[in-house]
Amino acid sequence: MEPQKITPPSKPHPPVVGKVTHHSIELYWDLEKKAKRQGPQEQWFRFSIEEEDPKMHTYGIIYTGYATKHVVEGLEPRTLYRFRLKVTSPSGECEYSPLVSVSTTSSIWLGGEPISSEHLHQAVSVNDEDLLVRILQGGHVKVDVPNKFGFTALMVAAQKGYTSLMLACYAGHLDVVKYLRRHGASWQARDLGGCTALHWAADGGHCSVIEWMIKDGCEVDVVDTGSGWTPLMRVSAVSGSQRVASLLIDAGANVNVKDRNGKTPLMSVVSLLEERKKKQRPKKSCVC
Repeated sequence: MEPQKITPPSKPHPPVVGKVTHHSIELYWDLEKKAKRQGPQEQWFRFSIEEEDPKMHTYGIIYTGYATKHVVEGLEPRTLYRFRLKVTSPSGECEYSPLVSVSTTSSIWLGGEPISSEHLHQAVSVNDEDLLVRILQGGHVKVDVPNKFGFTALMVAAQKGYTSLMLACYAGHLDVVKYLRRHGASWQARDLGGCTALHWAADGGHCSVIEWMIKDGCEVDVVDTGSGWTPLMRVSAVSGSQRVASLLIDAGANVNVKDRNGKTPLMSVVSLLEERKKKQRPKKSCVC
C-alpha cells in the first residue's frame, strides 16, 4: 500500500505578529490539527518565513524549520517590513500565505524601564541615531562602560563606520566634534598608534576643525607613542600642508622639536618634498 500523500492546507494564514521592539519582530503561526506534528519528523510539515525585498520585489528565507515561532532580529528602528509564511508538506508540496506588514518601534525601553549603558550599546548596535542622541542628551548613562566583549559604545560605533572624536576630526565634521566634546570625549585619548585627535585632524587638513580644537584647549605639541611625532611633525612628514602647519605654528607648536630619528619638522618637510620630486621625474629611456 502506498503511503498517504499529505499536502498542506490551502493558502495558510499569514504569520501572527507578537512582540515588536525597535530591532526585533516576533512572528508565530499555527495550522489545522492535520498539519500538527505526528509520527517521525519526516512526516512533519516544515515552515519557512520569507522577508520581502521592497526594491527587488523578491523574497529571502530568514527562517526554516519545524517550530511555530520565530523572532526576527537585527532590524532597523521605525522601518516597515513584510513577511510571508511558506508551508511545505512531507511530500514536498508547498503553499504561501498572504503578506503581513509590520513596523519596528523607535524606542528600546518600554514601561518605564530605567535607561542603562546596555541601552546605549543597543542603540549603537541597531543604528538608532535618534535614540542615541536622546540617551546622550539625558546625561544619565556613562558612555565608557564596555560591553561583554570589552568594547565601549564609541569603539563599536567606530567599527560600524560611525564617527568617533578622532574620525570626526579627520573627516572635518566640526558639529560632531563639538557634540562629542560636550559629552565628555577627551583630547587626550589615543588610538593604537598613540595618536591623538589633533594628529588625526592634522592628517585630515580641515583648518576650521583645527582652529576650534586649539581654542578648546587641545594640546598643540602632544607627541604620539609610535614615531615620537607632534601634529606639526606629522603634517611636515605626511601631507606637507602649509595652511595646517601655519595654524599649528601660530598656536605655539615647537618648530625645533625632534622625533626619535633626530629629525625636526623642517627636515621632515624637506624629505617629503624631495620624495615627491623623485616621483614626478620622468624615467630615462634607454636607447639600444
